[in-house]
Amino acid sequence: MEFFDSHAHYNDEKFDLDQEEILKTIYNSGISKIINAGYSLESSEKAIQIANSHKFIYATVGISPNDINNFKQENLSAIEKLAKNKKVVAIGEIGLDYYWNKENKQKQRKVFIEQIKIANKLDLPIVIHTREAIYDTLDILKNNICNKKGVFHCCPLNIDLIKEALKLEFYISFAGPVTFKNSKNAEEIIKNVPLEKMLIETDSPYLSPEPFRGKRNNSENIKYIAQKIAYIKNISIEQVAKETYKNAEEIFLSHLKLPKN
Repeated sequence: MEFFDSHAHYNDEKFDLDQEEILKTIYNSGISKIINAGYSLESSEKAIQIANSHKFIYATVGISPNDINNFKQENLSAIEKLAKNKKVVAIGEIGLDYYWNKENKQKQRKVFIEQIKIANKLDLPIVIHTREAIYDTLDILKNNICNKKGVFHCCPLNIDLIKEALKLEFYISFAGPVTFKNSKNAEEIIKNVPLEKMLIETDSPYLSPEPFRGKRNNSENIKYIAQKIAYIKNISIEQVAKETYKNAEEIFLSHLKLPKN
């Protein structure tokens, strides 16, 4: 059984001391593919470096809504240049976050839209971060069509968002929060997302699933998310692993001139 972790951050400082050791252990445990996500110019550069050094890792590049305080227009040109690297498979994570940043909403929207334009120019999908900004996020996506679509990463458990995102033909990615005991909407949401539109991720080093909540996360924990989905949908974990792997290949790897396996 193989897994595809569709969103992780091995470019995060929490992995600085043991990154190589962790990645070797992960690969040997059946995590066959990982998307290492950028969220700033610096982290995007680091994501590419890691991807270029590991055959099973790919990268995304982008400036997240939580990393635009020191944003300059030339940063967009830099992201576009980075995105031309052969291991870059999407623009992201990008989007809106009104939980951490309430004072720069207009700037967030502008940078989000500009990065959708970059994705379209380079024929890439997008990876979306949205927190307490669901309706503005959907409004932008409806009025700024991303040609290659993309994925709502660590998707908020909001039924309105799920329904509209699926109408827009985006994939839905589930992370550790669906395993939390206080996750009120997880069962309803998972039941409403077809398996063929579903991805799984760890968002490592964050959002460790039960039973490791609060500890540093890594891609080996992807199986706990798959188990939760399998339980709710009354299917095998092998089927969840297989289908989400296929979906992640479709959205991230189908446009590459690289072997999928």
